[in-house]
Amino acid sequence: MASSISTQSLLVVRSSRTSSYPPSSPIFSLENSKRKCNNHTKFPTGVRKSDRKCRAMVQQTVQGPSAAYAKEMERLSAKESLLLAFKDAGGFEGLITGKTTDMQQIDVNERIVGLEKLNPTPRPTTSPYLEGRWNFEWFGSGSPGLVAAKFLFERFPPAIANLTKLDVVIKDGYAKISANVKLFNSIESSFIVSTKLSVEGPLRMKEEYIEGLFESPKVNEESIPEQLRGTFGQAVSTMQQLPVPIKDAVAGGLKVPLGGSVSRLFMISYLDEEILIIRDSSGVPEVLTRLDPGPSPLAEPITEYES
Repeated sequence: MASSISTQSLLVVRSSRTSSYPPSSPIFSLENSKRKCNNHTKFPTGVRKSDRKCRAMVQQTVQGPSAAYAKEMERLSAKESLLLAFKDAGGFEGLITGKTTDMQQIDVNERIVGLEKLNPTPRPTTSPYLEGRWNFEWFGSGSPGLVAAKFLFERFPPAIANLTKLDVVIKDGYAKISANVKLFNSIESSFIVSTKLSVEGPLRMKEEYIEGLFESPKVNEESIPEQLRGTFGQAVSTMQQLPVPIKDAVAGGLKVPLGGSVSRLFMISYLDEEILIIRDSSGVPEVLTRLDPGPSPLAEPITEYES
């Protein structure tokens, strides 16, 4: 009788402590468990075997969802912390112009590592979340993208050349990386690199560079400085005198075939519906944020790997 009362009290206390989340599951489990436990005999130790089963059942029902909820809250908090660290460090512009301090860089890297530990996608290379349009937010020290961007800013002041945007579109096993450059605040041009992506494992991918394209510049005549308008007019007149095949080729942009001669391996260390983190073979991180709404979470993932 004493054992029955103590077991019932323990179950009542556990149900009262965890009744807020979820509200119905623990109570249902306790009621069914108590009915099963009342028909068992008492062991010499004074503890019923069924009491142990009841106690384990309550813990699994309540602690499972609570642990998952707590982990999800931790992940969302880590994401917000990383985005705030980007803002405090001056963002993409602050990084490529060299205005980001060493303390800010190490702070961002620390938050990147913290978020990677909470990756919710165990097989990101075959996840539907990988496809879409992504914006580069952060490059680790030594990243090829950061080196190229810094080279542009160190050689030319912002009034002459300015990198306005760097993004990538991933679709059907291919990627297009676009870098938008503005010259003299009036001439806009884009350099696009097309690559092929091959899945080599749950986390690892291979990227082969296929083609580079210098798009024909777009000119805003009203924004051209007064001292350059004469030169611009001469250039336009010269272009109009070119043969039609050449003009068409120039209008279509300058293509640079790469033929897959350049490639790299990288690992996806974090992926969800908003953030993508990759690391190259040397471990340097690149962080991207999604620009489009993204696919439905119910989309079918890729199931085959290519080696």
